[in-house]
Amino acid sequence: MLIARMELADGPRDGIATSDYERLRIQLSRAVARVCPRMLSDRREDLVQDCVLRVMDLTKKSEGERVLSPSYLYKVAYSALIDEIRRIRRRREAPLEEGDRVPAEAAHGDPEAVAAGQEIGRGVLDCLAGLNRDRRLSVTLYLQGHSVVEAAAILEWPAKKTQNLVYRALADLRGCLASKGIRP
Repeated sequence: MLIARMELADGPRDGIATSDYERLRIQLSRAVARVCPRMLSDRREDLVQDCVLRVMDLTKKSEGERVLSPSYLYKVAYSALIDEIRRIRRRREAPLEEGDRVPAEAAHGDPEAVAAGQEIGRGVLDCLAGLNRDRRLSVTLYLQGHSVVEAAAILEWPAKKTQNLVYRALADLRGCLASKGIRP
C-alpha cells in the first residue's frame, strides 16, 4: 500500500514525497493499463497524469496520512477513463463537405497523379454517399483506421453487427468503384 504524506523530506509540496510520487505514478500507470481500451492507448500517458492530479488533489484536501490502496487507485484510473470517453463522445466532428479537398501530398508537381488522386477521391465519396447510413458509418470508421471492435464501440453497436456492415459495405464499395472504372 502507498501512504500519501502531507509533508516531504525537503518541505511541504503537493502532498506526496518524491519517492512516493514515483511509486504512485508506477501504480497508476499499471491501473490505467488494465482499464484502458486499445482505442485509447495513445492517450494512456494523459490518463496517468490526470490520475496523478486527482490523487494529489485528494492529499491536499485530506488531513494527516491517507492510505492509497491498489483498489482505490484502480477506481481513480477507471473514473479518469470514463471521463475521457465521455469527453470524446461530446466532441462533434464535421464531415468533409463536397467542396473541401484534401491536398495530395504524394504528387509533388505531377499533374497526372494529382488528377488521378482527385478522381479516386471523388469516386470513393460518391460510392460512400450511395451506401445506406449504417454501412456508410461503419465502413468510414474502418477506412479511417479503426478496427471493427473500435468502430463498434464508437457507434455503440454490437461487434458482430458492425463486422457484417463493414464486410458488406466494402463489397459494395468495390463493386461501385469497379463500375466507375476504378480498380485497386
